[in-house]
Amino acid sequence: MAKAELSTLRHSMAHVMAEAVLEMFPDAQIAIGPSIENGFYYDFDLSKPLQDEDLKEIEERMKRIIKSGASFQRREVTRDEARELFKDQKYKLELLDAIPEGETVSIYTQGNFTDLCRGPHVESTKELSADGFKLLNIAGAYWRGSEKNKMLTRIYGTAWSTPKELRAYLDHLADIEKRDHRKLGKELDLFSLHEEAGPGLVYWHPRGARVRQQIENFWREEHYKNGYEMIYTPHVGKSWLWETSGHLGFYKESMYPPMEMDNMDYYVKPMNCPFHIMIYQNSKRSYRDLPFRWAELGTVYRYEKAGALHGLMRVRGFTQDDAHLFVTPEQMDDEIMEVLRFSLYMLHSFGFDDIHAYISTKPEKSVGEKEKWDAATEALKKAVEKEGLKYDIDEGGGAFYGPKIDLKVKDAIGREWQLSTVQFDFNLPERFNLTFVDKDGKEKRPYMIHRALLGSIERFFGVLIENYAGAFPPWLSPEQVAIIPIGDFVYDYAKELEKKFRKEGIRTKTDLSDERFNAKIRNAQSLKIPYMVIVGGKEKENGTLSIRYRNGKQKNALQFEDALSEIKSAIDSKEQI
Repeated sequence: MAKAELSTLRHSMAHVMAEAVLEMFPDAQIAIGPSIENGFYYDFDLSKPLQDEDLKEIEERMKRIIKSGASFQRREVTRDEARELFKDQKYKLELLDAIPEGETVSIYTQGNFTDLCRGPHVESTKELSADGFKLLNIAGAYWRGSEKNKMLTRIYGTAWSTPKELRAYLDHLADIEKRDHRKLGKELDLFSLHEEAGPGLVYWHPRGARVRQQIENFWREEHYKNGYEMIYTPHVGKSWLWETSGHLGFYKESMYPPMEMDNMDYYVKPMNCPFHIMIYQNSKRSYRDLPFRWAELGTVYRYEKAGALHGLMRVRGFTQDDAHLFVTPEQMDDEIMEVLRFSLYMLHSFGFDDIHAYISTKPEKSVGEKEKWDAATEALKKAVEKEGLKYDIDEGGGAFYGPKIDLKVKDAIGREWQLSTVQFDFNLPERFNLTFVDKDGKEKRPYMIHRALLGSIERFFGVLIENYAGAFPPWLSPEQVAIIPIGDFVYDYAKELEKKFRKEGIRTKTDLSDERFNAKIRNAQSLKIPYMVIVGGKEKENGTLSIRYRNGKQKNALQFEDALSEIKSAIDSKEQI
């Protein structure tokens, strides 16, 4: 079924659900019920809390309504007629008042339910599958998305043309749940979040910190190889920095409140860019100095609304893998080509090969000359075309200060994540009066390019967890080898092997607990450690070892050097096992 047809089907299903809810709760106030990607929802103001078990009864009532074959009838009404129809529904009256004068007011009726609605809908409930939908969960939602308004009860559902499509989607949801980074983060002892100590702030446990360290070490090494220099900047700055950059004008609601020190306001940084600019301004710059490629793993803080926080994907404190390039206009094309190539190399290194580019162009309101915008946009297009990337143009979707490329990757189960961004900026060089002395001796304005490869370490870690379902490739695994002795009579040999692996740089731990051998195997498997080295009497006697792999396969009687060579090869190639 076409996307538009599915959207219509789901919108109709939302009306059916609202009719079922009103049967159960006749005094309910109804708000809005749109179709969304893969499903629908409806918001209600109920006199009592809805329980998960209520969803079953609502589903049964929906099935009966669907089987009734009621038609969806559209009718245009006057505002007075609509007010009379919805006189007991305060949210509908508010929505009615929001319809511009002169615009048609329409209602849809099916069975015993009438809603203020533009449509479209299916002809009748006969077109809906009584076995092709499912109610998924209950959530809270503020009326019109504002925390100042009442919290309503939102019921989410999914609907498909056939039961087969529904089953496939529910299987997909089960896979997503299995990969949920919040669940795996706890099971694998990677990180935690503590509401009582501050929402949206991440605590990295030793195992998670190991993975983070690997990501950051690789990130730094590759940046040095690619001509970048590392810089470190403060966490707070005086208010004039944010006034000059424009953040206080455009971004203040997402910044933490100021701290007063020395009779001045200081702000915790939401971005790194003004600090990088301060370093640029520290000296007079020549065209011979450019380009500057300055990178920083800079921790920033943004005051996200509590309802928007979500595990590692949306937090209040995070580390941007940030870089700013200061270039002459003549260097722009080559630098963009190189930034994109580097971005793709990094994403490929972490196992992401299905990558799509989105180029956002000049919006109606913007700063900078048209010629600069055209040249920058053309540089972005040439870069993605040279790399053979699939791309779409988001006309007018750029920020007011410059065009950009967003790179989105598909994970192991086909979900798309936006990671890398390459953003031109014609605004900050102007605001901070950045200059360089060109070969003709005149001062000119450099171009500034903001660039993030991974987005943020926290969110990228969450994406990695879900992509690999917690089973990281060996180069990223917190522990690469778990040595499991069959009994205490080989503890000395196990510890000897651990020392040898550690000396070779392999992250290794030996399980010397009192648990049974099979329990030790299960523990290592539950932590998704890629290699389990098994040692017993025979291995000790022959100076060998056996490897049990994460996937359940096993190799016996290996020499240490052979096992080490195999493990190192997998680590160096960054392959998954």
